[in-house]
Amino acid sequence: MSVPPSLGEIIRRRRELAELPIRQFAAMVGISGPYLSQIERGLRAPSDRVLRAIAGSLRTTADALRIEAGPEWDAPPPVLTAIAADPRLTARQRQALTEVYLAFVATGNE
Repeated sequence: MSVPPSLGEIIRRRRELAELPIRQFAAMVGISGPYLSQIERGLRAPSDRVLRAIAGSLRTTADALRIEAGPEWDAPPPVLTAIAADPRLTARQRQALTEVYLAFVATGNE
């Protein structure tokens, strides 16, 4: 059974197909580069307004992106929610754990 790509992966792939650097695309959408990076890595779900702006810049619709991502497009994995909520971790530790988790998940799907 194939797992559909996440919303962030879809956005990143489409941005790369359009040959748009992350900073340029973020400026087109009206958001910061770091925020776009977090969306693409699945760390944050875009608001409806941001998703519409992203979709418009990619010449598609927010609904088309949601459909492609599947029914759970805006739900971050519970482990990422736990990492983000743990007050015992520093910001750098959260970032490191998140990156390690995402790397393990990415290699597990290959």
